[in-house]
Amino acid sequence: MNAQLIEGKVVAKSVRSGLKPRIAALKERGVTPGLATVLVGDDPASAIYVNSKIKACERLKLHSEAIQRPAELTQAELLKLVSDLNEDKNIHGILVQSPLPDQIDELTVTLAIDPRKDVDGFHPFNVGLMLLGRPGLLPCTPHGIIKLLEHYEINPAGKEVVVVGRSNIVGKPVAAILQQKAKMADATVTVAHSRSKNLADICRRADILIAAVGRPAMITVDMVQPGAVIIDVGQNRVEDSSVEKGYRVVGDVDFPQVQEVASYITPVPGGVGPMTIAMLMSNTVAAAESITSEG
Repeated sequence: MNAQLIEGKVVAKSVRSGLKPRIAALKERGVTPGLATVLVGDDPASAIYVNSKIKACERLKLHSEAIQRPAELTQAELLKLVSDLNEDKNIHGILVQSPLPDQIDELTVTLAIDPRKDVDGFHPFNVGLMLLGRPGLLPCTPHGIIKLLEHYEINPAGKEVVVVGRSNIVGKPVAAILQQKAKMADATVTVAHSRSKNLADICRRADILIAAVGRPAMITVDMVQPGAVIIDVGQNRVEDSSVEKGYRVVGDVDFPQVQEVASYITPVPGGVGPMTIAMLMSNTVAAAESITSEG
């Protein structure tokens, strides 16, 4: 068996295409969806992530504001900036890039963002709606995973899903979404992690295995049920002197081996990654629709 690739770039393009008529309808009403990205400090990886989000806005002709502040920024100054963006009628989505410097409490900043503009889907108000199965702004990577499954007609209903990783960004929310009584859900979900006993046995039960633990090639072929669907969320840099950059990006799954036994698998890069940004654009458009419909 050689697994079929789940190509995030293809699905992300489909998501963007679906957004275009909605953006056009908003513009006919005089509204251009606007996203503000806030970068504190000069972390190179964070700068790359922010730049990719700005380019995604440009591709869809959305309004975007890239705000950069020095690493010495105080929490009070950042909260004032967030407050100003909350009041800015040209901004419908606010994204404060993580990680933040040590002097700033991330939760305090998240709580300061207007939940209607929380396009990351991290505000407790939106997390609560997600857990209740109510409409709201969903975290981008988990929502992107659902869209991937939907595009490839992989219905999780009644299937056993194992999520390896318990982060607030991916593991917990994707587990919460998949166990809802809803379309593209109704799964039996197990959340495992690096400290789970008999992790290999747990993983082998999975019809759909979602790896989001942040360790290169942690999921090996002996941990995978033949025919399983593999969603690899990992983005790990490993040294590689054979390439110009000196490193390559790999996932949490031992791709060369696991693709021989899986039915579907996401590559890294090019799998889940493009979906995260596509769903950020989707959340920005949805936020603009919701905010402007309130008058």
